[in-house]
Amino acid sequence: MIRKQISNLWVPSSKCLFSIACHLHSKFWARLSRTYTKIGIPCQIHYGSGSISGFFSLDHVKVGDIAVKDQEFIEITREGYLPFLVAKYDGILGLGFQEISVGQATPLWFNMVQQGHVSQKIFSLWLNRDLTSELGGEIVFGGLDWRHFRGEHTYVPVTKRGYWQIEVGDILLENNSTGLCKNGCATIVDSGTSLIAGPTEIVAQINRGIGAEGIVSLECKNVVSKYGYSLWDSLISGVRPEILCVDVGLCSYNGSQNMSGGLKTAVENKTREGSAIGETALCTFCEMIVFWIQVQLKQQKTKEKVFKHVNQLCENLPNPIGKSFVNCEDLETLPDVTFTIGNELFPLTPEQYILKVEERCSTVCVSGFVAFDVPPPRGPLWVLGNTFLSAYHTVFDFGNLRVGFAEAAK
Repeated sequence: MIRKQISNLWVPSSKCLFSIACHLHSKFWARLSRTYTKIGIPCQIHYGSGSISGFFSLDHVKVGDIAVKDQEFIEITREGYLPFLVAKYDGILGLGFQEISVGQATPLWFNMVQQGHVSQKIFSLWLNRDLTSELGGEIVFGGLDWRHFRGEHTYVPVTKRGYWQIEVGDILLENNSTGLCKNGCATIVDSGTSLIAGPTEIVAQINRGIGAEGIVSLECKNVVSKYGYSLWDSLISGVRPEILCVDVGLCSYNGSQNMSGGLKTAVENKTREGSAIGETALCTFCEMIVFWIQVQLKQQKTKEKVFKHVNQLCENLPNPIGKSFVNCEDLETLPDVTFTIGNELFPLTPEQYILKVEERCSTVCVSGFVAFDVPPPRGPLWVLGNTFLSAYHTVFDFGNLRVGFAEAAK
C-alpha cells in the first residue's frame, strides 16, 4: 500500500456517522474534553489508496508521557470504504514537514520541538520483523534506542523538505547495476508505505531477476507445468478440446466460466487448497492453454516451441492487483537487492524483501517491489517503505535535516 506521509494528525470523530469504517474504530468525543477548542474549517486528504474528509480542531495531545498543548488536528467525518474499513489503526500521525501539511497545520512533531519536550531534535524508528512478537516496533521521539541497531548510522542530507526526501544511487541486483539511478534518484523515506516502490523499468528488472510474476501469470504457468503435456498428448490423440479440462479435473461438468470472470476470480477468490487462486480461474487458464496449443498445432510447431510460446503468453497476461509473487521454495536461491545510499551499500536479502502471507492452507510469497512511476522533473522517484525500514533502523534528524540508516537488530 502506497500512502506517502502527510504531516497532519487525524482521528475519527464522534460526528462520523455515515461511514462504516468510523464505527469500527475508536473516536474522538469533543464534548468530553475540557481543553478542546473548535476550529471547524473543513478539509480533505487524498491518499494513494483512499481519501478522508473532516474538519480542523484544537486540543492537547498526549504522546507517551509528553503532553503537547494546543495541537491542531483533523476530526474525520467521512472515511473511504477501503482500506480504512479493514485497517487496525484508528488514525494517522503524520511525520513529514509542514510544507505538506494540509491547511498548513503545525505538525505534532514540530510542536514537540517548539515546546521543549525533546532534548534532541530527532526521532528514530525500528520495525520488528518477528511477526510472532506482540511488539510491532518502536518510535522514539527525541533519541535513539541502542538495543535496536548495530554499528553506526550512515547519514545523508534531506534534499527537499516536505516528505523526508533523500537521494539514492545505483540499485544493484546480485551486484549488477540496474542502470537508471547511477547518477542518483530522488527517494522518499516513508513508514506509511508498506513496500518499496520505484520506476517500472527497474522494478521490472528486479522482479524478473528474482523470478517474481503477477499472480495471474504465475498461476497460468503453474497450470502449464502441471497439466500442459497431458493436454498436449490428449489433443494429439484426438480427444475433444472442450472436455480436456474436465478430464484433468480443472473444470466441472456444468460448463465453463467466461474468461473475464475467471480472471477476476484469479485475483479475488482464494479458496483452492495449495493454490493462491480459485477453481474457476484454474478452469479458465486450462481452457486458454488448450486454445493456445490448438493454434500452435495448426501451425505445425514442435512441442518445445509450443510450450515456449504458451509460457510467454502466460507472462503477458495482465496483473490486476499490481503485486508480484515468487515460489516460496526458491527463497534460498534468490539474489540480494542492494541500494546505494551515501556511497554505502544497503543490501536486502530475500528474507527481507519477500513478504510471506498466510492464505488459509498455504503460504504466498509476495515481492516487496512494486512499480510507481513519477515523471521528470520530480521523478524518477523511489519510496522506501516498511520493507526497507524493517531491515534498517532509521533516524530522522530534524535539527540537521538528514536521515540515517543502520543495520536493524532483532
